[in-house]
Amino acid sequence: MPHPTHAAGPEHFCGPAAAGTTSGRLMQIGEAAERIGLSIRTIRHYEEAGLIVPSARSEGGFRLYTEPDLDRLAVVKRMKPLGFTLDEMRDLLAVLDALPTAGDEERRVLLDRLGMFHTAATTRVAALRDQLTTAEGFTDTVRTTLDQHSEPAT
Repeated sequence: MPHPTHAAGPEHFCGPAAAGTTSGRLMQIGEAAERIGLSIRTIRHYEEAGLIVPSARSEGGFRLYTEPDLDRLAVVKRMKPLGFTLDEMRDLLAVLDALPTAGDEERRVLLDRLGMFHTAATTRVAALRDQLTTAEGFTDTVRTTLDQHSEPAT
């Protein structure tokens, strides 16, 4: 399965022809995990779920990853805190995979789906901001109470 690749920024992807190659430096799962900030176990879980496929395997059977593989993992990592399901992640990755080579009609459908993901992500980010505001209000209240009761009695 072709993977989206990282270009000028994390939101830019180029075509599957470039992404599907294993050119470039290969890294084992431990290095990939460290570079992307995920655990080895999480990467294996995403592999089992069909979200990521290592670009190669070593002679000893070790998973080998490329920069495009890490870019794909980064997309999944960004979706996770927004509460996207594995199926939704898989769907978005399929859209990103197909978009660079899609014909006009398919491109319109894919862009519509991508727009729906953008709307969902924007809505979820707004909800998280509201939660953060509530949490900050709570910490302010606790700090104020702590300060009031920590002052020496006169």
